[in-house]
Amino acid sequence: MARVWDVPTRAFHWLLAALIGFSWWAAKFDHLPWHRLSGYGILALVVFRLIWGVVGSPTARFSAFLRGPRAVIAHLRGEDEPTVGHNPLGALSIVAMLAVVAAQVGLGLFSVDEDALEPGPLSHFVSFDTGRAIAHLHHKLFWVLAGLIALHLAAIVVYRLRGRNLVPPMITGATPVEPGVEAPPLAPLWRALPAAVAAAGAAWFVAHGLKVI
Repeated sequence: MARVWDVPTRAFHWLLAALIGFSWWAAKFDHLPWHRLSGYGILALVVFRLIWGVVGSPTARFSAFLRGPRAVIAHLRGEDEPTVGHNPLGALSIVAMLAVVAAQVGLGLFSVDEDALEPGPLSHFVSFDTGRAIAHLHHKLFWVLAGLIALHLAAIVVYRLRGRNLVPPMITGATPVEPGVEAPPLAPLWRALPAAVAAAGAAWFVAHGLKVI
């Protein structure tokens, strides 16, 4: 067993899952103020993950796990070399999920509800009709996100059937590694603090309509 996933990466994973579920529930039952607050939380998480993908642990960095089509094909054929962290296919899943979540949050920022009582914080940059059109797209894009989540869960089940449980490592941070493969050292925990502060500050700035005061 080796320590592969750091605390910030694991916290991001579970907080994002919880907030996506909560956002869906809040929207489903017309709790729009809570839906907005949850959206701001997701925005902060996405910004944090983008920062952590540059300055975080080697296994969390985009430069370490993003690979080209050949690597993905080799992985599907079972011909890739043993690695620590995300495999090439999992890396694509991470990028797709982040991109759709970011787009979903971005659309929500400009959305306008039917009676304009709970508009997004950036809706003043667009007309009412444009804001309504964005809101409809926001609703539709959720189903793309739901599809990606379903694929993610299906992949977990497939790997479990093949004898590899992906859930415990995302809880404990430790996972079995192939003989001869060494896990790189994780980033110090303090490094996540400025990243979290920057992410929270960015979310606050956006939530206030890009106004300092």
